[in-house]
Amino acid sequence: MAYPPPSSPAKPTAAFVGASWAALVLGVVSFAVGLWNATMARSEKGFYAAVLVLGLFAAVSLQKSVRDRAEGLPVSALYLGLSWSVVGLSVVMLVIGLWNATMALSEKGFYGLAFAMTLFAAVAVQKNVRDTLQFRAPVNPEPYRPPRDV
Repeated sequence: MAYPPPSSPAKPTAAFVGASWAALVLGVVSFAVGLWNATMARSEKGFYAAVLVLGLFAAVSLQKSVRDRAEGLPVSALYLGLSWSVVGLSVVMLVIGLWNATMALSEKGFYGLAFAMTLFAAVAVQKNVRDTLQFRAPVNPEPYRPPRDV
């Protein structure tokens, strides 16, 4: 039996919010500790740190854009495409960096898994933040209308 979709998102449970934040913190801290203890040049450490920050920002931006569109809020195709592109670019940059790195295969796997877990957790945290804000906000029956140019 199919159930109709809810009219508004349900408030996320405390357990899911906590697990999402824990996964995000664990992923970022693990990635950072791995970089801190790695025997690579500072420039290489900076590259991996920048790729993580880029990926996190792009993943959150993509989640917000997709959610805005699903809720009928205006999102330009250009911004949505850029969000997808930058998430893909960050993954490609990490893969190429790890492919060419001289580190052990287990270290490469560690960085790949920490990166993937952190991006996924960032999306979950963004979803929880948005759902919680929507749950607290009064329901606005008026649809969004962009301002008219005068």
